[in-house]
Amino acid sequence: MDQVVLFDELEAANGKRIGVATLNSEKSLNALSLPMIQLMQPKLKQWADDDAIACVFFQGAGEKAFCAGGDIVAMYKAMQAKPGVLVDEVADFFSQEYRLDYAIHTFPKPIVLWGHGIVMGGGMGLMNGASHRIVTERSLLAMPEVTIGLYPDVGATHFLNQMPDGCGLFLGITGAHMNAADALYLKLADHFIASTSKDDVLAGLREVKWGDTAALNQQKVTDVLNGLSLRDSSHRPAGQVEGHQRLIKKLTAGADIESVVAAIVNDKTDDKWLAKARQTLAAGCPMTAHIVWNQLQHGTDLSLADCFRLELTLSVQCAMRGDFAEGIRALLIDKDKQPRWQHASVAEVSAEEVDGFFTSPWSADEHPLAQLGK
Repeated sequence: MDQVVLFDELEAANGKRIGVATLNSEKSLNALSLPMIQLMQPKLKQWADDDAIACVFFQGAGEKAFCAGGDIVAMYKAMQAKPGVLVDEVADFFSQEYRLDYAIHTFPKPIVLWGHGIVMGGGMGLMNGASHRIVTERSLLAMPEVTIGLYPDVGATHFLNQMPDGCGLFLGITGAHMNAADALYLKLADHFIASTSKDDVLAGLREVKWGDTAALNQQKVTDVLNGLSLRDSSHRPAGQVEGHQRLIKKLTAGADIESVVAAIVNDKTDDKWLAKARQTLAAGCPMTAHIVWNQLQHGTDLSLADCFRLELTLSVQCAMRGDFAEGIRALLIDKDKQPRWQHASVAEVSAEEVDGFFTSPWSADEHPLAQLGK
């Protein structure tokens, strides 16, 4: 069986090396699996501790995707075997995924991530923590969890809150697709580089005169990528989000999630991108909309580690009491795309039900991520 993550080290200037990690599951669009996470976590630790490693480069195998999300089919089977209870496999997957995401966010050396093709869900978690996030003319980003009865996790409590007014809420509840220009506008990416220039990126990194000062090394990577961005700027697509920013702000200005959803679904703006967002929200999980609304309000003052602790609570509650299993069934198991959500509409969800999702099944010191960031 092929190794699900390939590791390599490239010779670079000043006797340094560049660590290369390639998600290697092309058939699944490099969906993030537990074996992948368990390979990457110790390798990142090893590279962080190795003075000869100057920089890390992340990529996905093939041309279709960096990483199209988490491998949720295995979790579905575990949930089906033990409905309504805290399933170890689910808690374990999300715990290890969020630890990996946090390790990327706090990595002491530059991490350059080639966000080419599809970058969704779990892929967004990996990408968001990298110090230098590259998008290409074929990048397609989204947090489409509303379609499976989950919610935007992998640190989205933090990064959706950093976006321009209303954009985090809008993208979180509609799962709307973003291209490279959108990613740059929303600060989900740092550099646009043409898809044909990956070898130039690696060549540029190998030629950097690496030193021992972390901040200077970060700046040297930025300089390399800025040069290529400038050269390739004519390939950059037109954005979708920025031109609709004023409307998005207006649509998401309601006092509660019911009024926001009604405003979006009933909007009549003639635009394909907005129409697709409306359709996804209208067909999506009503509980997800409530979770996102509350998650973003809770997350405004939370540290990154606390965001991941909150998300682990939300994720296991989605598995225990939510629509997560049904969403996976409809999309990936039976593929009928006819999920039978527990609630017919956002208005039918009670505040007490929502509160249950934000109630941790563990005491503070027993929480699996209790030590994160400490």
